[in-house]
Amino acid sequence: MSQTIDRPSVAFVDDDETLRDANRQTLDLAGFTPMTFPDGESALAGITAEFPGVVVTDIRMPGMGGLELFRRLRAMDPDLPVILVTGHGDVAMAVDALREGAYDFIAKPYATDRLVESVRRATEKRRLVLENRQLRALAERAADDDMPLIGESPGMERLRRTLRQIADADVDVLVEGETGSGKEVVASLLHRWSRRAPRPFVALNCGALPETVIESELFGHEAGAFTGALKKRVGRIEHSSGGTLFLDEIESMPPALQVKLLRVLETREVEPLGTNQRRAVDLRVVAAAKVDLGDPTARGYFREDLFYRLNVVTVRIPPLRERRDDVPLLFAHFLARAAERFRRELPPLSSGVARRLATHLWPGNVRELSHYAERVALGLGEDDADVPAAGSAGLTLPERVDRFEAGVIRETLANEGGDVRRTIEALGLPRKTFYDKLQRHGISRRDFLQSED
Repeated sequence: MSQTIDRPSVAFVDDDETLRDANRQTLDLAGFTPMTFPDGESALAGITAEFPGVVVTDIRMPGMGGLELFRRLRAMDPDLPVILVTGHGDVAMAVDALREGAYDFIAKPYATDRLVESVRRATEKRRLVLENRQLRALAERAADDDMPLIGESPGMERLRRTLRQIADADVDVLVEGETGSGKEVVASLLHRWSRRAPRPFVALNCGALPETVIESELFGHEAGAFTGALKKRVGRIEHSSGGTLFLDEIESMPPALQVKLLRVLETREVEPLGTNQRRAVDLRVVAAAKVDLGDPTARGYFREDLFYRLNVVTVRIPPLRERRDDVPLLFAHFLARAAERFRRELPPLSSGVARRLATHLWPGNVRELSHYAERVALGLGEDDADVPAAGSAGLTLPERVDRFEAGVIRETLANEGGDVRRTIEALGLPRKTFYDKLQRHGISRRDFLQSED
């Protein structure tokens, strides 16, 4: 059985043809998809455990009565809402049925508003039950370790296919994707799916280290190469030899180091600080950038020759807003993982959380969705889900815009763990403008600081 989008199905069972026709029209006008049956036998044959709606049945009918139909349906699916229609003499039986799990009963004669209201509440309950079943099923599927890069959208299928094709090819790869889209996951999979997997996967965020440190981190140094260099250090490039070197946020690499990296990529040799000795490395580089390095205006001071040297193969990760159908599967995976981590039961999916999953654009991409799932696992997601709609009645348009802006800033700060640089990049704001907005909205970034996982 299927139902029209936004028109929940309602099975109406009654042996009175006139009453069936009248209620069919009432339910149709109220926005439901009515299905009518003249008796319990035909209703039972037409309703399955996956029925997406609710059942309204008269108690007294020839053959199989409403109470027997209710018990048969309950045995098939205990969560299927059944509303009983009773005569005055059947109220006691209906009350007993409520104790057994019937959703509601309506005494004859009844106003159409009473029927519609009961059906509306029952369909909302049914929708949540089915969404939670789907969530649990998705969580079980997503828990499978053989499901990397979770998603069934065409974009994700293409991405997995591309990674499989290039994983074992010794070519450097450039990964493009927005903040939080999963660039390190892609780099890790390229390593895991290649014959380099037994060797190290070495990751370095070029934007997270000061310029005075990153050169030593990349190239290594000999003892005494500079003040404080008390012993020899093998750099990340040399350590990754035979494996994979992942350079995240490569667009942040200082220009002087870009020249040295270009030479390493061309010669496959590394020269540590404090020595003239060059060492051969079996190198494969996967570089990631948040911007389109092929666009001269976007890449800024990033060297064009280094871009072309890295750009043997370019892989683009689609943002969540381009693959909204993947959101439930990803959320189920993150929620199951968070519930296990926090030692909590997998929580039911509330209407507020479901609304947020369906409507939010997820500017922070997979990272934002993962953090939201953690809040839901802790029982805090409902507050987030209702923030945009709460308390907006009676506000002027500028006031609503201010409230929305403050909410986006708070959300982005939370997603980035209070990190100002990443928050500014995600919001696309100049630094001064960002701090001006913090002051205007009374937001303190210290409230969002968190330790790294």
